[in-house]
Amino acid sequence: MHDPTEATRREMTTQINAVEGSREYLEAKHGEVWDTTQLQQEFEVLAFMAPFVVVRRRSDRAMGSVMFQADPRFYFGFKSD
Repeated sequence: MHDPTEATRREMTTQINAVEGSREYLEAKHGEVWDTTQLQQEFEVLAFMAPFVVVRRRSDRAMGSVMFQADPRFYFGFKSD
């Protein structure tokens, strides 16, 4: 199955992971940041498609997505649909 977004997503993943982003760095750049436990508490994870995660916010059931970096694993940039 051909994924027309794959090349773009691979490039984004490479760029995100090229610089180790501390939590403070990511917060300054993207706002709220979650580690894995915090993400699971605030969101229901529906799908991964690196560097994106499709989520549903538990507080209001809003669907959206976050991005993530690999190491250290942090999630950031929630955008609702």
